[in-house]
Amino acid sequence: MQNGDTIDLEVTGVAHGGVFVARHEGLVVFVPDALPGERVRARVTDVKKSFARAETLEVLDASPDRRPHIWPQADVSVAPEARPGGADFGHIALPRQRALKAQVLREAFERLAGGAVDVDVVGPEAVLGSDHPDATGTVDGTGYRTRVSLHVDADGRIGPYAARSHTVIPVESHPLATPEIEAVALALRKAPEGRIDLVQPADGGVRTTRRPAKDRAARGRGRRPAAPRETRAPEILTERVGDREFQVDAGGFWQVHRAAAATLDRAVRDALGEVTSDAWHLDLYGGVGLFAAALGELAGGARLTTVESEPRATMHAEQNLADLGAEAVTARVDRFLARLVGQASLFDREMLTRGVTLLDPPRAGAGREVVEAISDLGPSRVAYVACDPVALARDVGYFRGSGYELQSLRAFDLFPHSHHVEAVAILAR
Repeated sequence: MQNGDTIDLEVTGVAHGGVFVARHEGLVVFVPDALPGERVRARVTDVKKSFARAETLEVLDASPDRRPHIWPQADVSVAPEARPGGADFGHIALPRQRALKAQVLREAFERLAGGAVDVDVVGPEAVLGSDHPDATGTVDGTGYRTRVSLHVDADGRIGPYAARSHTVIPVESHPLATPEIEAVALALRKAPEGRIDLVQPADGGVRTTRRPAKDRAARGRGRRPAAPRETRAPEILTERVGDREFQVDAGGFWQVHRAAAATLDRAVRDALGEVTSDAWHLDLYGGVGLFAAALGELAGGARLTTVESEPRATMHAEQNLADLGAEAVTARVDRFLARLVGQASLFDREMLTRGVTLLDPPRAGAGREVVEAISDLGPSRVAYVACDPVALARDVGYFRGSGYELQSLRAFDLFPHSHHVEAVAILAR
């Protein structure tokens, strides 16, 4: 098998990352834009010692779960290099998408966490109700993205990147974006090379932020390009979850799906239930305080510390949580925990062992060092909000090695028509 070869594949499974599994002459081949049970014609793009990658050119025998792609320009009938990325499950019926995500999660736990889990993946409407204002209109998995990034190339073309590349693809629709963001995105005509971020906060207005391309010459000489000088303070937006408002920079992190923050907030509260007020609770990778607010309201006056490495997010968290008396710390989580493990008094440790430690790490997960530090502090329960099933399973495996066991696991489809899945896990000793 060589790059450029055209081969026919029997697709047998799904792998993490939006690709599917086949074999050719005994070699595992990962191929996108397919479905288990299908036979596809594919072109080989990369051959390694133990596996290969290919791109689907044609579907020879289709699965009954195949649908016309939610994004016509990403359909398998379009040349692979011209398909925009970001909707790698868009050719699959929504119930089957969720079943495949649950399968990936289960297989990750079997492989990395040392045990099987029984979990379904559900949409926001299953948590909030289909009549909830944040879930209305998104039950088919479209119109949900309140944050979209587009790219501008050197020739002025504006659009998303092609799947698995940095080639800009001009498009005629944005089916995953809210209608308001789609209208603004399609109206864009001219921009300097770089990136355009579109954000629609709770007030419904769409904000546009243009980010120029990095200095190519400096990068070519091996030097770090100078950071662009801020000419004005970042715009501060207001997001809402229930009756609580959260201040966040226009370029800061907030959940993408318009129902995601409310869904995860409800899921965390339901999973934790009663939380003691006679304890010290930690919120790690806390952003602007979404989950710290849930902890603080559940605990009612308990000591609460939220930790985030981005200074402006911490500044907003302090303001957003002022009524709860929370402490907001700007620090890397690993360094904060190392100091706490080394310096906490016996009284502090006793308070921490009665408390909850909640973490919402980035896609790479928390990792062994952070897990072992949390385990050393010994909270009564750990709430882990995850955006990557493999990283979650790996970290749950680390927690199990430190004496914690999985108490509950729920999974949510907050990125419909993509392979991404969110989960909330509760662990206890």
